[in-house]
Amino acid sequence: MDAVVSIPGAEPWSASGRGERARTGVIAVHGFTGNPIGMRPLGQELAARGYTVEVPLLPGHGTSHKDLARTRYADWYRAVERLVDRLRTRCDRIVLIGHSMGGTIALDLAARRAGDIDAVVVINPSVRSPAGLLPRLSGLLQYVAPYVPRDLAGLPTNDLVRDDVEEGSYALVSARAARSLLKELDRIRSSLLDVTAPLLVVRSTEDHTVAPSNSRDVLELSGSRDLRELVCEQSYHVPQLDHDAALVETTIAAFLDDVLGPET
Repeated sequence: MDAVVSIPGAEPWSASGRGERARTGVIAVHGFTGNPIGMRPLGQELAARGYTVEVPLLPGHGTSHKDLARTRYADWYRAVERLVDRLRTRCDRIVLIGHSMGGTIALDLAARRAGDIDAVVVINPSVRSPAGLLPRLSGLLQYVAPYVPRDLAGLPTNDLVRDDVEEGSYALVSARAARSLLKELDRIRSSLLDVTAPLLVVRSTEDHTVAPSNSRDVLELSGSRDLRELVCEQSYHVPQLDHDAALVETTIAAFLDDVLGPET
């Protein structure tokens, strides 16, 4: 049986499309230790514009850090991949939008299944091992200290300029789950040339969770011929919830209208 969502607002969210955009499916994926709280407002904005939208809750998230410890990167990736396959049965085009690790998964999927993904948006994605205690010691910590406080893991709580918004992320981080992600980053970074769909990279100039160099790597190494960038100067790691939220929403909407055009 699936674990019961215990964080208010962390439930998955979806909306059926309408009008000419209804057969474009958008999947908006949250980050590591996070949940749909971070992506729902963006998903709702795109749904209001007529897109079919899915904001999934990744396995092990939205419940307890102990549930997270029982999952790995392969579980999170497969959850999004299965959603792509389901949407393909009723949508003609698929868009992946991912924040932080959600962006990592979006890039990974877009590289492995280039023919199935029509556009990609990543928001402060991670493609290289970060600084901090957890990356250096994750191999040992998974046995001696399986749960690490966020700050020690290099994951600040609520990495936003705004102080009236909370992400609802776990306070403790599973070392084993984190290690499973860290082990994939070199592979994903080396496969960026295979990402050929139109790509928008949304990056913050100041980010205390994922170093801005990650977004620069994506911009430099991607194989996309339609590569665009939005720089957020008024936000930290979660610009879609921060002071740049409206800018992020309108830029993503304009990007999708431009690269996808009207339904055929």
